[in-house]
Formats: sequence, C-alpha cells, structure tokens
Amino acid sequence: MISFLRGTVAHVGLSTAVIDLNGAGMSVFATPQTLSHLKVGTEAKLFTSMIVREDSLTLFGFADDDEREVFDVLLSVSGVGPRLALAVLAVHEPEAIRVAAHTGDGKAFTKVPGIGPKVAGRIVLELAGKLVPHGTGSATAAAQVATSADWKPQVVAAMTSLGWSEKDATGSIDKAMADSPDLVEAGNVAQILRATLRWLGQDGARAGNRVGSRG
Repeated sequence: MISFLRGTVAHVGLSTAVIDLNGAGMSVFATPQTLSHLKVGTEAKLFTSMIVREDSLTLFGFADDDEREVFDVLLSVSGVGPRLALAVLAVHEPEAIRVAAHTGDGKAFTKVPGIGPKVAGRIVLELAGKLVPHGTGSATAAAQVATSADWKPQVVAAMTSLGWSEKDATGSIDKAMADSPDLVEAGNVAQILRATLRWLGQDGARAGNRVGSRG
C-alpha cells in the first residue's frame, strides 16, 4: 500500500497531478483545492489512498491525513465510490463532513453534484458513529440542533432509501417520536432515524403477538 508520495510535481491537470518519483511519474486524482496548491517543478507531498480493481490501480491524493481518513470512511457507504467520495471532499472540508455525519445533516451532502436525498439519507445512516467532529466549539454545537422542518425530510429520505413509502415513513416517525420529545427537540437526524427503526421493529413484534393470541 502506498501511504504517501513525495516528489517533484511534473504536471497539474483539472482532476489529476503527476508526481515525479526519481524518474517515475505517478498519476494521482485529487480535489481542486489540493491541486491548486501544487506547482509544476516544486516538491510536494500527498497522502494517498489506493483503489484496487481487477483491471486498474488508482491513486487518490490528499493534502493531509484527515482528508484521507474521511475519504476512506466515505467509501464504506454502499453506493459511494472513490469519485463520489472525492466530490464530497471537493465541496466540503473534512471537519464539515464530520459534523454533517455526526448530526445527521443530509442536506449538506445533497449539495454535492450526483448526490440526491436518497443517497444523502443512506450516507447519514451508514456514517452514524463513524465520523466524530474534532472541534467542540459553538459552530459544532449549533450544527447539532435543527428544527422539525430541517430534520424530518432528512429522516423520511433515509427511510424511503431503505424501502419504506414516504407515507409510511412519515407516519412511523410521528408515532415513534410521540414518546420521545427530547429527540425531537435536539433534532439529531441519526438518533431519530435509529429510534424510528427500533420503534418499527418493536411494533412489528407487537403485531405478531396480537395475531398469535387471536390464533
């Protein structure tokens, strides 16, 4: 595994750069922000992640290790490939991605070209607990609070991406939150989603018991 590259910048393109490593040119995909700091003829260091396919070996380069870590975690989401993960990093800083994942802010991910509400809902669901913000300041705290108008569409989108209809998702959320005013007030999408899914599981078990007792 290639963890980083250090060498002379031989070429900078729109989406890739070539790093000269003692006469061997290594092509690396990177975000526009990372590429903007590379100058042909100067020495550079890029942290890298290698994606291995049957017919290719592709390197993705990052300005620091935090960017690479967020990239690798994004790849754990089903349906998110390296190009889409790189697009997320092109739109948001790593810390902003951590905050969005931690607070369940699906809207932040829909700002990325190629990510709609369903994919954003899946990202929020699958990243829950995997990315924790480094900062603990007021900006992070403020991002953890959302109104019902903010969180409800995100939870509905996450549930529809998992197979529920919008009507069933909305009804389940309302019923699950009826006894959880603290979750509603906090507006944490990931927590509300998990609570709703737990409620659905318990409700299904109760329905099964009722059917069994009638039999």
